[in-house]
Amino acid sequence: MTTFDEIGLPLKLIEGLHKGGITQPTEIQAKAIPLLLKNKDIIGQSQTGSGKTLAYLLPLFQKINSDKREMQAIILAPTHELAMQIHKEIKILAENSGVAVTSTPIIGDVNIARQIEALREKPHIIVGSVGRIQELIGKKKISAHTIKTIVIDEGDRLLGQNDINRVKAVIKATMKDRQLMVFGAHIAGKVLAEAMGLMIEAEVIKIDDKPLVNSNITHLYFMAESQRDKLEVLRKLVAALKPQKAIVFVNNNEEIARITERLQYHHYKAYKILGRMSKEERQRALEGFRGEETQLLVASDIAARGLDVKGVTHIFNLDFPEDAKEYLHRSGRTGRSGQLGTAVSIVTEREVPIIKRYEKELMVKIARKRVFKGAIVGPGQGKRAVKSPSKPSPRSKR
Repeated sequence: MTTFDEIGLPLKLIEGLHKGGITQPTEIQAKAIPLLLKNKDIIGQSQTGSGKTLAYLLPLFQKINSDKREMQAIILAPTHELAMQIHKEIKILAENSGVAVTSTPIIGDVNIARQIEALREKPHIIVGSVGRIQELIGKKKISAHTIKTIVIDEGDRLLGQNDINRVKAVIKATMKDRQLMVFGAHIAGKVLAEAMGLMIEAEVIKIDDKPLVNSNITHLYFMAESQRDKLEVLRKLVAALKPQKAIVFVNNNEEIARITERLQYHHYKAYKILGRMSKEERQRALEGFRGEETQLLVASDIAARGLDVKGVTHIFNLDFPEDAKEYLHRSGRTGRSGQLGTAVSIVTEREVPIIKRYEKELMVKIARKRVFKGAIVGPGQGKRAVKSPSKPSPRSKR
């Protein structure tokens, strides 16, 4: 098995990783880090939860000159939550390793004057949303000419039609010899072509030919007679499954607020997170969910992108995701770091064909179940719940 020492990391970083309980590189880390240390531009595809963040942070830490008080790297993220999470990982790695790399989060919907004040400290890494970073480059508050590395995290989203022009503008503002990295769970087709077009000689790393689902996750679906009945099915499932922490995915912001209120009315510890909330409101919801006070987090797909909360035992698709890739991202919020998880979808009859299609595309079995007398049973079972086989009585032994 490959070690961090073998792929070229210094002892300080290796010891810092050990403090965080990380002793061996994942496959994406083992393949990407040696190339990145050689200053190669890379496109890295690996499934959710496979360690992509450290795959680019570790070589960044080695390459940054911490003695210089200048901005040296930009990390672009598609959501505020992911940007704050990356910033947090940078701080933890710096503290554990004793490597004096600094970072500042730069995201939209936040007081820009405070961000400009933070940038006066010349952080080594700027991590944030492409729109606000582009704006601050335009205002000459981010010194683009000193940036030696740009990371595009969740490239399958940032290189889509909504953000690609702003991403290109940020890249164009930096020097031509800067290093470029693109990481994502599913980089193919137009996104792959866009990524290749940004680089002169791209090294492409694909850990999986198809977006494979984490084998630690059990996939189930339950029927609801109509869309209106789904909330009642969810309540029965929460009572039966007793999740320690669960994310409930809903496609519509207005529905997120209504469903959270209904769950709270029925005495569930529920919080919500959606795009129009302020940074402070989102952070309060996430900190509550990471702590002990929130059992259920009701969210749109904004939470599916890069959100890493330890101990998520279940995810519930109250609204079914629009494509297999989103199903993959949602499911990836559970079953992380070797833990077991369960992805549960609540569907109507018209959504069953989509379940079957996702089974083929993702090469995963999504089993149909139902709730009967407070227990999870197979669809044909109506009189008794599934029980684990009892041990034979002493008389039956021969």
